[in-house]
Amino acid sequence: MEDAQSVATLMDSTTSKIQQLQKAFAELESHRAVTLNLKWKQLEEHFQGLEKSLKRRFTELEDQEKEFENKIVQSKKILENRQAAVISKEQSSLNSLQEKRDAAVSAITIAMEKHKKPNCVEPAGTTHEVQGESSMFEAKPLDFIPLENTEDNMKPFKNDVVEVKLYPELIKLCQDMDSEGLHKFISDNRKNLAAVREEIPSALRTAVDPADLVLDSLKGFYPSEVLISDAKKDANLLGLRRTCIMLMECLSVLLTTLELDSISSLISESVKGRAKAIAKEWKPKLDELDIDANNGNSLEAHAFLQLLATFGINSNFNQEDLYKLIPMVSHRRQTADLCRSLGLSERMPGVIDVLVNNGKHIDAVNLAFAFELTDKFSPVSLLKSYLNEASKGSSPVKSGNASPTTAQNDVNDKQLTALKAVIKCIEDHKLEEQYPVDPLQKRLLQLEKEKADKKRATEVAKPQPKRPRANCVANGARVANVASDKNFYASRMTDRYPPQYIYDRPYAYPGPTDNHVPSFLGTAYNLPPGHGNFFTNGYHYQATYMH
Repeated sequence: MEDAQSVATLMDSTTSKIQQLQKAFAELESHRAVTLNLKWKQLEEHFQGLEKSLKRRFTELEDQEKEFENKIVQSKKILENRQAAVISKEQSSLNSLQEKRDAAVSAITIAMEKHKKPNCVEPAGTTHEVQGESSMFEAKPLDFIPLENTEDNMKPFKNDVVEVKLYPELIKLCQDMDSEGLHKFISDNRKNLAAVREEIPSALRTAVDPADLVLDSLKGFYPSEVLISDAKKDANLLGLRRTCIMLMECLSVLLTTLELDSISSLISESVKGRAKAIAKEWKPKLDELDIDANNGNSLEAHAFLQLLATFGINSNFNQEDLYKLIPMVSHRRQTADLCRSLGLSERMPGVIDVLVNNGKHIDAVNLAFAFELTDKFSPVSLLKSYLNEASKGSSPVKSGNASPTTAQNDVNDKQLTALKAVIKCIEDHKLEEQYPVDPLQKRLLQLEKEKADKKRATEVAKPQPKRPRANCVANGARVANVASDKNFYASRMTDRYPPQYIYDRPYAYPGPTDNHVPSFLGTAYNLPPGHGNFFTNGYHYQATYMH
């Protein structure tokens, strides 16, 4: 600033110095010829031009200096805002961690109080020794991770008493190493799966060898009589596979409560060898799966990755192959934990890029939040891109043989699905301030209304099925005078039927019968059971089976 002021002072003194020079030159001029007047004018113009040029350059330098200072101020503000955001996130994480810690301590306290009550059940066979020692332990939920290395929650194989909340049968099945019975029990209690899942880790502790029990439960995951392409159609097989994944997850939860020595004894080299054999048997079958067909929800790929993570054998497989399997399970809630367990956290930017390129923007946003990559992958930009792609027309391959109406309906359905997914993602990750949901809700309501209107219009436009006549006339010529036609049949049949049974009675299907014939027709015409679906005019009509 001092240099600028000195330059400005010198520039201001230029005029006075020019005037002094003019006086000196005037004195010299008095001794010279008249031609010196022209030279002085040239000198004056030259000095004035230099003065203007210097002032213009000085002004430009001042403007550049002010612009630079403004940039410095803005940069400082951005840094302060980022620092405040980081501090806010740290405080939020600390608060969340403290809440979880308090909840865990509270759960431990409640469990210890319950443990002291007389309602604790001492199952048969609890005197057996697994490691030659015994201790007391309590049931813990699936997401329980001990915060302190207390003796009760870190040495589960020293057990004499097991607290059973709802399902003591689990203890018996695990003690008997009955994997088939365990599968059947979980299937029979699938309506209360959350409660069963919470007790499985505690029940596994009573098994002689929990790891072997879980490996035994994997039998039948790939039955020889079912083709891989037909597995999705077999509901029982899908249920069995979900149970296998759940049991491996529960074993992982159990391992989080053990000491390192206990984990080494539980997951022994023989157990790892058996797990490796199963994994090597499963690995080639994954090549037959289609990544896009599974929509990121492949049970087969999930089970394979969970097997590697639970038994710690991922180092025996190529990391690049495991990396390629992540998009096949990207839609499942356990994906982030699986990636961390398998050591794939550093590869997540590549996984997210693959998901975005394959149109799985919602899964990409979820993983970006799970691995704190939102600075590199903007959630709002990904969600907007997802909606833009959903609003585009269907591809020519899919819509080439479809009518314009069908193609438009497909686009609308795709937009509806995308809007619902985006709104849920915004709410899950609390992005309302960055991406308001009100416009999305309005668009969703508009599309649903259009869909309902089109459905009603289509139903009205459909030709109504020909109603069989009750007068036994078979495919005769239509009578032009409808009113006289009705009167004719009414007069012929009044003595046999009340008038309302001829015209006023609506369609009625009283309930499932052997021949599916409405009772008011069957009794009138004495139709035999073998002709339940054929009326006497030869018209075949399949009544709706009402349950």
